[in-house]
Parts: sequence; structure tokens; C-alpha cells
Amino acid sequence: MKKYITIGIIVVLAIVLFVSGRSTYNSMVTLDQDVEEAWGKVQVQYQRRMDLIPNMVETVKGYAAHESTTYEKVTEARAGLSDAYNKAKDLDGASPDNAQNFDAYNAAQQSLNRALSIYVNAVHEAYPDLKADTQFANLQTVLEGTENRIATERGRYTDVVKQYNVAVKKFPANIWAGIFGFSAKPQFAADEAAATAPHVQF
Repeated sequence: MKKYITIGIIVVLAIVLFVSGRSTYNSMVTLDQDVEEAWGKVQVQYQRRMDLIPNMVETVKGYAAHESTTYEKVTEARAGLSDAYNKAKDLDGASPDNAQNFDAYNAAQQSLNRALSIYVNAVHEAYPDLKADTQFANLQTVLEGTENRIATERGRYTDVVKQYNVAVKKFPANIWAGIFGFSAKPQFAADEAAATAPHVQF
């Protein structure tokens, strides 16, 4: 009789563990996919900004083509923007699954944000009449909207990652997380400048 009781207990425990493990695994997979989706939306907005910057630079260059004076501030700001742009582009394709790559990519995006703000302010000082150019005005409006979208999507990503990280760290789910290979994902480093859209309003 004891033998059958022992076998029964083992079977029940095995079923409980299986059900618990399956439920936890499925939950973590769902949360992991939510994180990937949220990160994808952040990247879409980053790419939108990357696509807009060359257009803005070319518009300014075209407008200033008739100028006989070279504005050193604008030239330096454009060089800084170009450098930040290239660094961000080289690090494209970052993933929350690689914390080091993720941090480097977002640091590059923050630098690009600051360089863009410096460039736009330098252009404003050098070419105050550029605000009347329809193409430039449209670009700055779209760019400002993109910066706001970036802030919004970063906020959503932060919320989703928080839910995921809490799930994989809670006991006893953290045991299953370790078994199934789910680990905490990185959050955005605090950067007040990155959360503020560039001053593109003249």
C-alpha cells in the first residue's frame, strides 16, 4: 500500500510541476514577446528620426547655398551631428537581450538627440529667415512629432520591461525562469536630455 501511495504522490507532484512549469513558461514567452514588440516600436521611431535628419541637413545646405559667408558654428554643429548620426547608424539592430549592445545603442541615440538640438539651434542663429521655408518648417514639425513619439514608445517599453522583470524575479517563477533561460532585460538609463525633444521651434 505504501508503495502505491508513494507512487501516487510522485505522480501528483509531477503533474503539479508540469502544469506550473508550462503555465509559467507560456506567461514568460508572452511577456518576452511584449518586450520585443515594445522595443520594435522604439526602433521604428529612432529610424524615423534617422531618415529625417539627412533631409533636414540637405534643406539647410540648399537654403544656405547662396550665402557667401561660411558660418563656423553651423559647420561645426553639422560635423558633430554627422559623427553622432554615423555612430548611431553603426549600432543599429540592438536588442534588449544583449544589455551591453542595448546600452551602447541607446547612448548613441542620446548623443544624436543632443547633437541634433545643437545643430538646429546653430542653424536658427545663422539663418533666422529659414523659418519661412516651407520644406524646413514641415521637416521640423515632423521631427518634433517624432521626438515626442520616441518619448512615448520609450515609456511604453519601460512599463512592459518592468512587468517582465518582475515576473522573472518573483519566487517561485524565478526558478522556472532560470531553467528556461529567461533573464531580466535592461531598462533605459536615466537621461533627462534624451527625454526632451530638440528645440526645433523658431
